[in-house]
Amino acid sequence: MTQSMLFTFIIIVVTIATFIQGKFRADLVALTALLVLSITEILTMEEALSGFSNPVVIMIAGLYIVSAGAFSSGLAERLGSYFLSLSGNSERKLFVIVMLTAGLFSGLFSGTATVAVLLPIVTSMALKQKTSPSRFLLPLAYASSLGGVLMLISNSPNMIVNDVLRSNEFDTFDVFDFTPIGLVVLGAGLIFMLTAGRKLLPNQTVTTKNSGKDISASELAGIYKVYDRLFYLNIPEESDIVGERLSGLILPIKYEITVIEITRKIKEKSLRQKSQTFSAKADEILHPDDIILVFGEEKSVKGLAEDYDLGLKKFNADAIKKHFLGSKFGLTEILIVPHSDYENQTLKDVHFREKYQCNVLAINRKGEYIQADVGTEQLQSGDALLIHGEWDNINRISADLQDVIVIGSESEDKERTDPLGKAPVAAGIMALMLILLAVDIIPPVLSVLIAAFLMIVTGCIRSIEEAYQQINWESVFLLAAMVPLAIALNNTGGAMLISNGINEVLGGLGPYALLSGFYLLTMILAQFISNAATAFLIAPIAFLSAVTMHHSPYPFLLCVAVAASMAFSTPVASPTNALVMTAGEYKYKDFALIGILLQIFIGLIMIVVIPVFFPF
Repeated sequence: MTQSMLFTFIIIVVTIATFIQGKFRADLVALTALLVLSITEILTMEEALSGFSNPVVIMIAGLYIVSAGAFSSGLAERLGSYFLSLSGNSERKLFVIVMLTAGLFSGLFSGTATVAVLLPIVTSMALKQKTSPSRFLLPLAYASSLGGVLMLISNSPNMIVNDVLRSNEFDTFDVFDFTPIGLVVLGAGLIFMLTAGRKLLPNQTVTTKNSGKDISASELAGIYKVYDRLFYLNIPEESDIVGERLSGLILPIKYEITVIEITRKIKEKSLRQKSQTFSAKADEILHPDDIILVFGEEKSVKGLAEDYDLGLKKFNADAIKKHFLGSKFGLTEILIVPHSDYENQTLKDVHFREKYQCNVLAINRKGEYIQADVGTEQLQSGDALLIHGEWDNINRISADLQDVIVIGSESEDKERTDPLGKAPVAAGIMALMLILLAVDIIPPVLSVLIAAFLMIVTGCIRSIEEAYQQINWESVFLLAAMVPLAIALNNTGGAMLISNGINEVLGGLGPYALLSGFYLLTMILAQFISNAATAFLIAPIAFLSAVTMHHSPYPFLLCVAVAASMAFSTPVASPTNALVMTAGEYKYKDFALIGILLQIFIGLIMIVVIPVFFPF
């Protein structure tokens, strides 16, 4: 083993360990490894930067824009609502339609975006049937991963293994070469979840009594136990709080209290006084005789009242509910999407209250309710935030943000049709892209970039700035940095060394044993690091092993692509898993029990089926 090979192994092992530890962003870790390999001259400058011009990296960036166009135009939501509505009142039929719709959608669009758009629809359909959403959301997440094998462009591992063939001057996969394997994977997953998986799914108590719409604002308030923490305070003229700006009082930090609404008497031209109620803004200055609605523990509210000589007004529950919720003010629940700009940020960091004039009353994190000092709590992927404010502002949050999805109620007059009226245009662009990919008259990356360009110029995406925002830059830079790591492993002879070691252990047992070994290795690694990073590391080794043993590399590379996508056993194994954990009130054991069994079931089928379509 040469010194450069040993050093490359050390860098890669440390990189994988840091990925698993999860304290630092994956793209930052990969870029650090890239810099170290460049400084030590294991990689040339051209090799170090090669990832940023790699066709796979460019294709994936383009596909984010294409997928965003399908969702921004309303195409995905319209199709999703239509397919799910076919279930009627049958729980079993809804179960099947949810999995098939999610699987087919993720074959065309991003798996995370698929879950984001279908999650509120599925939740609403489940509640309409008076069934717990937990019966459907885990299958929804799993199906989105299963559908990632349907086409060449469905998932980054598919494109990565294809690039291995291209770089070694082998014929590459066509866009639909994955489809037979993908259909078997999706079918096997559906069969498992309909039988053993369905029996193992948790059946949480349905906490809503509605008859078809999303959880109402009043029911959300009950779930979060909001009403017990609402109080009215009257500000007398002699109080020291008069003239103070809300942001300067820092009540959330001093008292763990949030001011939600202010009722103020305003003189009209006729000299008559009229009361006006409005959301409390951070820069609002308090006036004499203001009545403020606050949210917090009774002990803390009494402490605030004593310190500033405020009158604690007693209202019955019905009076509070009337002021708290109604035609003007409402309550909803939003979910932080994986890779959101909100991740690892506090509400103060993103100036949430100032920007949207809405208050975050509580955070639901994996079943734990955080109601104190939420403004300084670092947000995590999968957090559910309880939002109160004027309906117009709440609707603006769901319309403007690309980082959250609404899973609670929205105002009844919110426009739910295509936001841009471009759904047919987006459908045509998607069809054109698939035709160009299928006929293969131009390079696949160019087909994707044409589709991305058309999504922007036709208005399916509002602007070029929004298109850039839709790209998951963390994933793009991670992929760009992983390409040189794979090059370093190959150039130093490390990939060949690992390949020879695997061949010595499994090669003599036949191609099926070798295929099984790579499937198991890839599947285990994908539970802890991203599927793309796993594919970049394992695919070149699988290629070398196959060629060295005089086998066709195609079944082995397909095996790596499929196994890298089967990340089911932990909520952090896939962004889609993290997305449904809080919404479905799942525990880690739910993912482990169902996920491991599903992975074994599909793995056994794949070892048999892949060589049927792509012989050794």
